[in-house]
Parts: sequence; structure tokens; C-alpha cells
Amino acid sequence: MPSFPQNLSPEQEDELRKIANAIVAPGKGILAADESTGSIGKRFAPINVENTEENRRRYRELLFTCDKSLAQNISGVIMFHETFYQKTKAGVAFPKLLQDQGIIPGIKVDKGVVPLAGTDNECTTQGLDGLSERCAQYKKDGAQFAKWRCVLKIQQYTPSYQAMLENANVLARYASICQQNGLVPIVEPEVLPDGEHDLATAQKVTEQVLAFTYKALADHHVFLEGTLLKPNMVT
Repeated sequence: MPSFPQNLSPEQEDELRKIANAIVAPGKGILAADESTGSIGKRFAPINVENTEENRRRYRELLFTCDKSLAQNISGVIMFHETFYQKTKAGVAFPKLLQDQGIIPGIKVDKGVVPLAGTDNECTTQGLDGLSERCAQYKKDGAQFAKWRCVLKIQQYTPSYQAMLENANVLARYASICQQNGLVPIVEPEVLPDGEHDLATAQKVTEQVLAFTYKALADHHVFLEGTLLKPNMVT
């Protein structure tokens, strides 16, 4: 018998498992179309395209309506909040457009990194406040999975125990909240490749970060079969 209350019903677990399995269908991948307004502006600048809401909408529509090969190779699309609520020129909401092609709509739910007090220039990720309400609304509007990114840096004395523990618990809380609202959480504890460290250090740090992350997921009773891990490259 479990020593804690069951967070999810068998039906909820089954739904999450099916979504996760569909996202990792053989031969398919996830399209990350969740750049923030500022990030997409950097893509537009070299081609002299003004960073306006309409141009961002047109760019997304171009991606999502290219041809049938999109659905043959893409299982899911991660969207930014603005994109999630935009529509095609014909008035079809982007989540509906993707669903009609057999592609699973997803949503980025974190609100970016912020400094972690008491550390050597380390950070954590914000966005837990009001997350349950936002996830419930996204689910109602067509989302089936979500993404949240935490960032850790390799320096002489980092990542610190504090940073690894904090970010692991943030990811676990996010994952638990997502699952309560029927969304499969993509868990992303990214160890940045920047720095002068060697390959062995990158491997060791990544192992530590993943150990912290999965310990936290277990502590928060997250249903692992209804999650996806987005690991960093070890370089």
C-alpha cells in the first residue's frame, strides 16, 4: 500500500501515459516554437522583418501550414502564450489547426529565470504562482503538454547544492501541478555548455543534476510515465 494519498486516478494516469507515448512516437520529434517576443525579434532582424504581433502570427502560420510532411515528422509543438492564442488568416486557432493534423499542442509555462539569492550568479525559474489556474485554462483551450526550463551553470564552485536542490524542487512542483491538470510536463534541467570545464566535469554535473531532479520528482509523487525529460548535451 502507498504511504501517501494517490494524487492521480488510474484514468488520469492513463491519459498522461498515452499523451507522453504519442509525443515520443518513433521517427517524430517536437517542434519548439516557443520563442519569446524578444527572442523571435532576433530572428527577424537579419531579414529586415519588423517584430510585430502580426508578423509573428504570419511566421507561425507559415510553420504550421507548410505541407503534409509536418505531421509526418512532428508529433507535438511547444508554443509561447501569444502564439497559443493566435489564429490563422482564416480564423482557425493554432491549437485546433495542429490537432486537425494529428499534432499535439503544447505550451511553455515558465516565466523565465531570475537570480537565486545567496549564490554565485546562479538562477532559478519563476512562474509557479498561479500555475495551476493557467494550466487548467491551457488544457481547456487544447494544450496536452507543457514545458518548463531551469538553467544551471558550471563554474569553479557551481552548480551549488542550493541551486541544484532549488531547481529540482521547482521542476517537481511544476510537474505535479501540470499532471493534476491533465498536462504532460516536459522537465528540462539544462546544464549550460558555456565555460572552460572538460567533458568529464560536464558528465559528472549532469549526473548530479539529474539525480537531484528525479529525487525531487519522487518526493512530489510525480507520475514518471506521464512525464518527458529534455536533457542537455554533455559537452
